[in-house]
Amino acid sequence: MSAGRFAALALTVAVAPLSSGVAAAARLHRVVIDHMKFGPLSANVRVGDAILWINHDMFQHSATARDGSFDVDLAPGKSGKTIVRKTGAIAFACKYHPGMTGVIKVAP
Repeated sequence: MSAGRFAALALTVAVAPLSSGVAAAARLHRVVIDHMKFGPLSANVRVGDAILWINHDMFQHSATARDGSFDVDLAPGKSGKTIVRKTGAIAFACKYHPGMTGVIKVAP
């Protein structure tokens, strides 16, 4: 193999991993619970991202997915984290206060 051909092959091999579609890094989304409501949800949640649920109320709350994909209990003033594992719309509520609801829209 000539030196020029070998250099071209080496360059192709070195560049290949960079162009093979590196996955985006997971992000952290914060949802504040205050005044008996879930705060605004990020519009760009993706599979693998984390959601930090922060309870600013003086009552016990939860973030409980209706499909069972997550269930976080939150004592007053505490927080908890979940990792998003599936795409689509995930409806959730507080199991202690069923009127507190929301939906996370998750992209792949």
